[in-house]
Formats: sequence, structure tokens, C-alpha cells
Amino acid sequence: MASQGTGYDLSASTYSPDGRIFQIEYATKAVENAGTAIGIRTKDGVVFGVENLVHSKLLVPGSNRRIFTVADHVGMTSAGLTADGKHLAGRARDEADNFFDNYKQAVPVKTLAERVALYVQAFTLYSSVRPFGISSILGGVDRERGPQLFVIEPSGMFWGYHGCAIGKGKQFAKTEIEKLSLDTLSMREAVEEVARIIYKAHDDAKDKEFELQLSWIGPETNLEHQPVPRELHDEAVRKAQLALEEEMED
Repeated sequence: MASQGTGYDLSASTYSPDGRIFQIEYATKAVENAGTAIGIRTKDGVVFGVENLVHSKLLVPGSNRRIFTVADHVGMTSAGLTADGKHLAGRARDEADNFFDNYKQAVPVKTLAERVALYVQAFTLYSSVRPFGISSILGGVDRERGPQLFVIEPSGMFWGYHGCAIGKGKQFAKTEIEKLSLDTLSMREAVEEVARIIYKAHDDAKDKEFELQLSWIGPETNLEHQPVPRELHDEAVRKAQLALEEEMED
């Protein structure tokens, strides 16, 4: 970075001469060092998958989840600084509750994404705070609009996607998602595809062991965000590992 070290990277409220805010770019680097997270919007639902790196063998399996329920019909996951992701999930729950208190109906997924994005963007305006070191995937199923999927970036921008990926394996995962026929994909097929992509994106040479976390929202869950059932989860992992072994043999 041309202007690095000249004082323009000391505050999120300071622009460099070429119009960049380095604190936001540094936050994006934190996202790129985290385990991959994927969201897929199918014809009737949304599936989340997370590569949760295990930093110690002493950790209790399943105790450090990165996928959160922020409303009955909305799920959320983040890549980057884990504490920031948990805080933002709490803020998303507050926004969903606030909307329900005011309007007596469940918050639309896009409205919730917009409110959370505005909160994230506020942390890029003042020198007394730092930007969130995370990108977040927020998705759910509206009874009127159907499945919805959004990515919220550290800058406060949010984008709607059919399929998306964040974290270390983002580029590879995006390429694999683009090969899928998302309009015809069932939720169960999407669960298997998400597991396959995360296992292929995981770099055994550089990364530690990981836990695969999966959740979904759709007709199979009565439009509620829930973890994928253990039997389906284990079957998806088995097929992903088998596909990886076959590919290595070829």
C-alpha cells in the first residue's frame, strides 16, 4: 500500500490522498484469514455451511458455533474475528425484535440486512471506534419474497446473492458455487454440495483440523432456521470425504 505508514491508516475516519480508508482494508484482511463460510439460496430455502477451524484438541466439539439464529426465519454466519461476529449477531437479534415490537410482524430479510449494514457502516465514521473485522452472510425465507441471501462487508455495504462465500477459501468456493444449478437444487442436495465445497476448499497442508457446521431454512424446517439433522450432516460429510478421496486418486 503506497500510503501505508504515513499516518493515513491510524483512523477509520481518515482518507488517504487516493481516497482509501486503510482501516477497512485491514478489516477485510482479517476476513480473508478466517475459515470459509458459504451460503446457498436454493429454489425453496437457504443453506449455510462453515469451516470452523479447531485451534486446540482440548476444545469441546460443537461448543464454538459460528452460525447463529437471529430470528425464527433468519440465520447468520460470519468470517473474521469471532467475537465481532457474535456481537453483530446479537445486534441483528435486537433489530429483529425491534421491528416486531413496532410492526407486529416478522422482519423481512432484506430489511434486517439493511439495518445491520447501517450499524456496521457507522463503525467506519469515527476515530473512536474501529471497523468490524468480519464479513457476514445473512439469509432466510420471507413468506412473501421467498428465500433471500445477503453478504454484509466491513465497509457497511450489503449485496444480495444466489450463492456466496467468505473467508480463506472464498475464491475457490465461489467458482464451485457458480457451477451449480441453484434454481433447481433441492435443500438436501444443497447441503451435500456445501459440505463437498468446504472439504475441497480446506487446505490440509496449511490449516488445522476443522468442524463442519451446517444449518438450513426452508419447507423441511417449517421456514425456521435450524441445524441440519445429524444423520443428514454425517451423510453429507461422508459423501464429501469420498468425493475428495476419488479426486485425489485421479
